[in-house]
Amino acid sequence: MAVELKVPTVGESIKEVEIGDWLKNPGDHVNRDESVVILESDKATVEIPAPVSGVVTKVLKKKRDKAAVGEVIGYMDESADGATPPAAKSTEPPKPEAKKAEPPAPAKASRLEAGAPKTDAAKTEAPKTDASKTDGAEPPGQRSATIVMPAARRALAEHHVDPGQVVPTGPGGRMLKEDVLRHAENKPAAVGMPEAFAAQPPSRQEEAVPMTPMRRRIAERLVHAQNAAALLTTFNEIDMSGVMALRAKYKDAFAQRYNVKLGFMSFFVKAAVDALKLVPQVNAEIRGEEIVYHNYCDIGIAVGGGKGLVVPILRNAERMSFAQIEMAVGDFGKRAQENKIGLDELKGGTFTISNGGVYGSLLSTPIINPPQSGILGLHTIQERPIALNGQVVIRPMMYVALTYDHRIIDGREAVTFLKRLKESVEEPSRMLLEI
Repeated sequence: MAVELKVPTVGESIKEVEIGDWLKNPGDHVNRDESVVILESDKATVEIPAPVSGVVTKVLKKKRDKAAVGEVIGYMDESADGATPPAAKSTEPPKPEAKKAEPPAPAKASRLEAGAPKTDAAKTEAPKTDASKTDGAEPPGQRSATIVMPAARRALAEHHVDPGQVVPTGPGGRMLKEDVLRHAENKPAAVGMPEAFAAQPPSRQEEAVPMTPMRRRIAERLVHAQNAAALLTTFNEIDMSGVMALRAKYKDAFAQRYNVKLGFMSFFVKAAVDALKLVPQVNAEIRGEEIVYHNYCDIGIAVGGGKGLVVPILRNAERMSFAQIEMAVGDFGKRAQENKIGLDELKGGTFTISNGGVYGSLLSTPIINPPQSGILGLHTIQERPIALNGQVVIRPMMYVALTYDHRIIDGREAVTFLKRLKESVEEPSRMLLEI
């Protein structure tokens, strides 16, 4: 029985999507609710599960093709469920022993006939022994049989990973992006290029890669923000000694009680909420000829994802505890890497915090996320000499930057906001006492 694969509704304002990677090809067996294809929109990337168990019979849309919501992009055959012949399955190498698996019998025989000596004694030797030696001496030949998915190919280039070092776990021995990332996370940082890449001669080739819908949308919004708002950035620096001492003192007890690490983001979210209450213009937005003030703080946390930067929202951050903030931020980071942030989690937001310090940024001027009027940029913590009580001392310092829309926020309000933020972080007890 033929079953249609349709583009589902992926958001209220999204009428069209772009086809990403097909995770299953025609002829592949798929279980119910197993991901079949990736769809990309300008807001998020979603995986479409199989509505039934069966076999993919036809693909109507190729990668990067456009498809409207509700359009049929492929077909499955439910009657073929479980009809995959055992012989076909046996030709695929088992996942845990992908590198040790022997090729199918026909291919094995052809290699022996081509490479074996013409003596009768050589022909009487065990074929398995000779075949394993022949294959073992030619790792590239084994790697060539592995199907590398497009996302995995990009990850290999980004992390400078030799494909032969990655153990594929996808259907049919396919190499997935997750396989490459898992290998990159477990291996130590390499010095220079891997041998397989370094041995290649210098190349001056160029490759044109189409922008994903999300990247195009990010570009459009950033250009719009630059052109439509009067952006200005003001800076300050924060002595992180107080927060670091408090964190060191209570991090073990905090982790034991809440099963989450006590990071710095919860302190800055709490401090930002306090500063937004003091300077409500930074938490407001312009709608036409009106200024709309919000009596709540929906704070976006910028996190890097597999398809680009996403900004999921902490709803009513003013009501959240330190533990709730840390758990939510950790969950955002994990799901962003897996492209599993929901569209509803990206909507709205009254203020944004972007932490470039995790990448080593010392100073930057972030760009606001319209229609918001402000964004706080955090940076790396660096020990620097400062003057304190008439003496030069070494302190862990962080530069912070507030980019704001000058149409609604004056310099006085921007400086007041950062000053309040600085006071709260340098003396964390102020946030607990709300003074």
